[in-house]
Amino acid sequence: MQFKDYYAVLGVEPSAGEAEIKSAYRRLARKYHPDVSKEADAEEKFKAVNEAYEALRDPQKRAAYDQLRARGYRPGEEMHPPPGGFGGFGQGGAEGFDFDEIFAGGGAGGGFSDFFEELFGRRRASGGFGQARGGTQPRGDTRAKLAVPLEAVHSGDSVRIAVNGKTLDVRVPKGVRPGQVIRLGGQGSRGGDLLLEVEYAAHPQFEIDGRNILYSLPVAPWEAALGATVSVPTLGGAVEVRIPVDSEAGRKLRLRGRGLPGGLQAAAGDQIIELEVLAPRAHDEAQRKAYRELQEAFGSDWRRA
Repeated sequence: MQFKDYYAVLGVEPSAGEAEIKSAYRRLARKYHPDVSKEADAEEKFKAVNEAYEALRDPQKRAAYDQLRARGYRPGEEMHPPPGGFGGFGQGGAEGFDFDEIFAGGGAGGGFSDFFEELFGRRRASGGFGQARGGTQPRGDTRAKLAVPLEAVHSGDSVRIAVNGKTLDVRVPKGVRPGQVIRLGGQGSRGGDLLLEVEYAAHPQFEIDGRNILYSLPVAPWEAALGATVSVPTLGGAVEVRIPVDSEAGRKLRLRGRGLPGGLQAAAGDQIIELEVLAPRAHDEAQRKAYRELQEAFGSDWRRA
């Protein structure tokens, strides 16, 4: 089994904070998403980015990974389990870890590597949209975490899971909330029930705030200044959004009802779009000339304007 440097995959330092790791993940996930990237190996890079984020976004998983990384392994170097297996890294600074308990699957891309699966003590079945982890209870019920993609929460689709050696298609109630439990009668151990506690899988484009969907939209300076109509992804499909004239970085636009569905007593959430003004890189002389003309037009005092 070969070691992976998850910090290098995300392009951050080991001292990076949660916000920096999240920012790097979102940037790379957008860059390599198979639906938009034209790079030949975009899908593999997308999976690698998701795997790295899955390991580093969780404080317990990150602490366990950091202990292993501190042993001096280099990327691609062959590793051998210490006595007692990789679960032994639940001691010391990460004392008390139960790797099978903290491992909650899903991820945005799926297809985690052997390194990830061995380190965190749970091997996954491939091909599933969601994943489950389970532990047998004395009465025969099996409790598991079900990481559900946001698209399935939005539409009420089924997800495929692997648990206790079985593959099951689980119908996800539309608008299901984290912490709610889906009970599958007779699918647990020794004839008991399978109790699936819902959690939301990490998404490469969206963040969650209650029932609202948060999305960061990159726009060019001229789009922000002059206004533009751009295509924006939502859980229900892409929509056209008008960027107002004289918009600044950080401005928020709201798409009513484009968040997660509400329940009987709750309205559907919204999608909140935050504008992120980015200056594209100049690739030729014509584009550099355009930047020089902007420089002349705005002058050196533009920050005071």
